[in-house]
Amino acid sequence: MNVYDKAHELARELKDCPEVIEFRNSSEKVQGNDLSAKMIKNFRQIQMEAYSEHMKSGKVSEATEKKVQSLASVISMNSDVASYLQAEGRFAIIWEDIIKILNDAIGVNIDNNNI
Repeated sequence: MNVYDKAHELARELKDCPEVIEFRNSSEKVQGNDLSAKMIKNFRQIQMEAYSEHMKSGKVSEATEKKVQSLASVISMNSDVASYLQAEGRFAIIWEDIIKILNDAIGVNIDNNNI
């Protein structure tokens, strides 16, 4: 079996992984709903704002923290969006683990390669 066969095997395993199935199903639910999609977009924008502030000053402003908390409480009332974000988080952990395993196997950190 060659590396491409193994990649296809991994793809088949991921396709049937419970976390991936849940993420895919949650994604389909929110994609068809403009309000849900807008909530996720707003959440992403506030996340990036908080991340940017943290990278620049080492902390997040009180105003941004309030935005995050406010939107988080709105999101918690929308079960489809909340489920999507939770499923996305669980999938992200698996994906990051897979990337780490691959990086370790080849002996090169592709994400932080400073060549």
